[in-house]
Amino acid sequence: MIGINIYLILIAIATLLSMYRVFRGPTTVDRLVAVDIMTTITTGLMVLFALYYKRMIFLDVALVYAVLAFGGVIAFARYMEGGL
Repeated sequence: MIGINIYLILIAIATLLSMYRVFRGPTTVDRLVAVDIMTTITTGLMVLFALYYKRMIFLDVALVYAVLAFGGVIAFARYMEGGL
């Protein structure tokens, strides 16, 4: 129980740092990387919930979320590059 609380605090700190980069990022690429980091943090949070609640459906949701987030970041990066 105490270990999960420590993980949640670390995830909250990482989220705040990523949000700072989203709002203050000097370039669009910095903001895109920060959003990608936040999707990775969210995936880790879903896995943590799966372990805490002992519900394996959260792992399936985390996997689908990670794949969709990766595809979204790749699509946006291609758009920023100028090609589709």
